[in-house]
Amino acid sequence: MKPTQHLVILAKAPFMGRVKTRLAHDVGPLSAWVFYRKTLNVVVNPLANNAKWKTWLSVSPDMSIHKNHIWPTKAQRVRQGFGNLGQRMDRVMQTMPPGPVIIIGADIPEIRPHHIADAFQVLGEKDTVFGPAQDGGYWLVGQRRRPRILPLFTDVRWSSPHALADTIKNIPNGVNTGYVEELIDVDDGASYQKFLQHQRQRRLYMPNRA
Repeated sequence: MKPTQHLVILAKAPFMGRVKTRLAHDVGPLSAWVFYRKTLNVVVNPLANNAKWKTWLSVSPDMSIHKNHIWPTKAQRVRQGFGNLGQRMDRVMQTMPPGPVIIIGADIPEIRPHHIADAFQVLGEKDTVFGPAQDGGYWLVGQRRRPRILPLFTDVRWSSPHALADTIKNIPNGVNTGYVEELIDVDDGASYQKFLQHQRQRRLYMPNRA
């Protein structure tokens, strides 16, 4: 029997002033909050409705797990727990039920189901998979988790142009790595404007894909 594929979406509770703080510095806290709130639903709902994988919403702060009115309803919620981003992602890899695991953030507005399907397809042949972001980080990371779980997230310079390169350095020799499409990580005013321009271009020149 094919093991269950697990998609874990890391998400902060959408409280104004506590999400997208770098973006808020450039566009204001209200605009940043509206962007995050909308993106949370645009990203999570279509992914959680897809039967090809089981979707988990890993939430922060932990106490927000029971605030049903602030979260999309389809995904099963779990607590992120303590630690930096690497520690929290490693905890996901260690504690999810058997099967390949993909982790994404809830604030990458262009993520669609076909991106996740492509990543799981890569894990059918590779041990790890990454979705690069234009800022040098990554919007997706996944592991097959067989025959072992790899320690990928030590000494990574998070929120920097080195995050992807630092993570790749942690991959042991002999481990196969694949990649999926590069997407825009909207963290500040410049990346926000780039995203809006990209969306306009997509509507003009590209057919929609689920």
